[in-house]
Amino acid sequence: MMGSGKTAIGRALAARLNTGFLDSDAEIETAAAATISEIFQRDGEAFFRDREFEVIGRLLTGKPCILSTGGGAFLSERNRKQIHDKGVSVWLDADEDLLWDRVKHKDTRPLLRTQNPRKTLGELYAARVPSYRKADVSVLTKPGYSIEKTTDKVIEALLARPDVLEQLK
Repeated sequence: MMGSGKTAIGRALAARLNTGFLDSDAEIETAAAATISEIFQRDGEAFFRDREFEVIGRLLTGKPCILSTGGGAFLSERNRKQIHDKGVSVWLDADEDLLWDRVKHKDTRPLLRTQNPRKTLGELYAARVPSYRKADVSVLTKPGYSIEKTTDKVIEALLARPDVLEQLK
């Protein structure tokens, strides 16, 4: 979800693991020479979702890295499958109030440009959480957690899996 810390935690995790950090939305924008909003307006959501699937697949077959996806990417079963098959998905599980505290003063969230952005966030949250719960790993984030603390929690969760981060054990 927007405001969960995907970018901040992803960058911190990549730095700790001495690996790259990629953002699928940024990669799509670069490839299309357009913003996500422009792609949606010009070509429609179905076109965007197809490109998103292709880009995520390409990024997952490259060098190992931390990949942040847009909040809607994991709603797609085909994206969830390819992420699971080629990597490990991590859900940064922040509650709705925490998400609102983090996004309420930002105007960079197109989905929240509505009459009642708080209500819109709640609706998005309710609709998306069932898909997010399908992630391979879930990490609870709390209001008092720093980026470092949340990154520690992600590493702890990944170390609990026998197929991930063996070199850190």
